[in-house]
Amino acid sequence: MKFNKSLFAIKAACITLNLIASASMAQGTVESPIRFIVGFAPGGAADTVARSYAEQLRQDGNGSVIVENKPGASARIALDYVKNSKPDGKTIFLGPSPLFTVFPLTYKTLSYDADKDLTPVAVMTDIPTAVAGGSGQPYGNMKEYVQWIKNNPSKAAIGLASVGNTLQLATYAVGKEVGVDIPPVAYKGAAPMLVDVASGEVSIGADALASTMPLYKSGKIKILGVSGTTRAKAAPEVPTMLEQGFPQYQYATSWYGAFVPASTSADTRKKLENMFVKASSNPELVKKLADNGLEVVGGPGSLATERIKNERTYWAPIVKSSGISLE
Repeated sequence: MKFNKSLFAIKAACITLNLIASASMAQGTVESPIRFIVGFAPGGAADTVARSYAEQLRQDGNGSVIVENKPGASARIALDYVKNSKPDGKTIFLGPSPLFTVFPLTYKTLSYDADKDLTPVAVMTDIPTAVAGGSGQPYGNMKEYVQWIKNNPSKAAIGLASVGNTLQLATYAVGKEVGVDIPPVAYKGAAPMLVDVASGEVSIGADALASTMPLYKSGKIKILGVSGTTRAKAAPEVPTMLEQGFPQYQYATSWYGAFVPASTSADTRKKLENMFVKASSNPELVKKLADNGLEVVGGPGSLATERIKNERTYWAPIVKSSGISLE
């Protein structure tokens, strides 16, 4: 009898442990963290946006949100990772618009279909962009840089965290106009690119204004000009490229969006959209990103779809004229 009672007790304990394990697994599935997948190294504008929103979503009660950096191939490695992930709303690609607006125009082939593999759920921020040079360089604005490369054409080059984008197209157009080729130098992120700009390894670099602000504030780089038609709120002392006579950069802007696998359910997409829109309305988030050169939009997925269509239409004839074609 004692043996049977002991055996019964052991079986009961095993059943209890199995039930606890099953409950824990179920709980883990329900409470698994949201993952923001970023295609650039830590320290750049994309990383700033991701970590700022991750913190805000946590404060809004959306559970654990983590940021994973998967740099390389101008963020296409990260995009492909999300494209092939489970469509449960837990894995979200936070990326810049050129992957959906101009990459389909500038790359011969892509590992993804910009219209079919991912679906936007939100426009997070607009991205004023900037061209920068090292603080020790003899030029302080874009007009002076153009004159410098006319005298030093072999030193002309522009560092880019993402090739095939609007900044490359705009710089190509400037070089063509002034008669000096300004070849792109590709990096795995804004941070390593700007380190080389600060050291003079590359004559200029271009990326989101947010990426340049830390080194600009510390005096290690100069911002030669910003894109758009008005001066950036984060650096009102810096003239636009348009002011300096370079209209090519007028539309060399970008934006960050949140994207999920296209097979994600409509209910899940709507939930994520509401989550991002709510986070974008927080004044502290708006101020934090504005101080870093990023302007919060907080628009729905439909706005992202509309922007992609309109911007691709604008850039198509310019890409064709430039002859830029990337592998």
